[in-house]
Amino acid sequence: MKIYQIAYKNLLRKKTRTLLTILGISLSAWVLVSLLGFNKGYEKALSRDIDQLGFQVLLTAKGCPYEAATLMLKGGTGLKYMDESILNQVEKYSDVKKLTAMIMHGVFDPNKGEAGGITAYLGIDPKTYPNLKQYVKFRQGTWFTGATLNEAVMGFEAAELEQREVGDHILVPGTQLELKVVGILKRTGSQDDGTIFVPKQFIQQNFNLQGKITGIGIQVKQNANLTSFEDQLYKLPDVQVVSLTQVKETIMNLVATARVLVLSIAIIAVLIAMLGVVNTILMSVFERFQEIGILKSMGAMPIDIFKMIWFETVFLCGVGGIIGNLLALGLSIVTDILIRQILPYSPSGRLVIIDGALALTTLLTIVGIGVISGLYPAWKAASIRPLESIRSEGA
Repeated sequence: MKIYQIAYKNLLRKKTRTLLTILGISLSAWVLVSLLGFNKGYEKALSRDIDQLGFQVLLTAKGCPYEAATLMLKGGTGLKYMDESILNQVEKYSDVKKLTAMIMHGVFDPNKGEAGGITAYLGIDPKTYPNLKQYVKFRQGTWFTGATLNEAVMGFEAAELEQREVGDHILVPGTQLELKVVGILKRTGSQDDGTIFVPKQFIQQNFNLQGKITGIGIQVKQNANLTSFEDQLYKLPDVQVVSLTQVKETIMNLVATARVLVLSIAIIAVLIAMLGVVNTILMSVFERFQEIGILKSMGAMPIDIFKMIWFETVFLCGVGGIIGNLLALGLSIVTDILIRQILPYSPSGRLVIIDGALALTTLLTIVGIGVISGLYPAWKAASIRPLESIRSEGA
C-alpha cells in the first residue's frame, strides 16, 4: 500500500483549502525569516556604524553625559568648550594610538526650512581626522587642500539640500564668511551626511574661540585596557568621558530586548498558522472517517494511518516554509526599503540579511512545529475503529 501517495492525493482533493493553508504557512514563514533577517542585519549595520566612527573614546567638556552623547551623535546645542592644551596631556598616555581634536559650531540659518534651522559646522584637524575616518569615501573631491582655511567638505545630505558641487562657494549664515567646497562625501547613513566639515582653525579664528575645542576623539591601541584607560582620563580636570564601547553595548542590549519582542510576535504568527494546519487536517480526518475505516478494514495498520496523516501535515508545512523563504529572499530589498521609510534614522548598509543558514533554520523550525502539530490529528485518525466507521456509513 503506497500510503504516501494516498496522502498526497487526499491533499489534492481539497485544492482550495490546501492552497489557503499553504499560503498561511508561507506568510508566517516570510514574517519569521524577515524579522530574523532584520535583527541580524540591523545589529550588524549598527555595530559597523559605531565602529566606523574611528575612535573608541570621546572626550568632551564636563557636563551632563546626555549632552556629551548629543554632541557625539547630532552636534548638540548649548555647546561646552575645553582648552585645546588638554590634547598634549592625552597624547602622553601609553594606550593612545591616534587622536584628533574637534570643535563643533552651530549657526542659525533663517532660510533652512520654514522656521529656519541650525547648520552644523564641525571643525577638524585635516592632519589627524582623516586618519581616523578612513572608511569615508568621496563622491567628489577630497579633504582640505591646505591652501586656505576657507574650505569645506560637505556631507551627502548637506550637499543635496543646498545643491552644491565641488568648486562652489557657500556663505556662512549671518556672516560675510565664504567657504569653497573642496569635497562631497558619499552617503554614509550617519550624522556625517548632514555635517559641513571645515578646518578647526577656521571656527577658532572667526568665532572668537581661539584655543578652544569641543571634543577629542581617541583611538586606543588594540591590546589596551579600555576600563583602566578611561579611569585615567577621568582624573583630568573638567572633562567628560564618553566610551563608545559602552554606548555600543547599551545600544546592543536595547536591540536584544527589542529582538525578544519581535521574535515573540513572529512566533505568535507561526503558531496561528500551525493552528490553521491542525484545523485543516482534523477537518480532513473527520471528512474521511468512513474512508479511513475502510482502509483499516482492508489491512491498513494504525501506524500506516498515523504516517499518512502525519505526512500530510509535514508536507503542508514543508511546502509553506519553502515558499515563505523564497518570498523573503526575493522581497528582501523591498522589505529593506519599507523599513527605512519607517525608520528614517536607521544605520547604513543592508538592514535585512537573509543567508542560507537563516533560511534553513526557519524552514526546520516551521517543519518541526508542523511535526508536533500533526501528532494529534494523526493519532485521532489512527484510533478510528473500522466497525464504528462502517456503522456510521450505514446510518
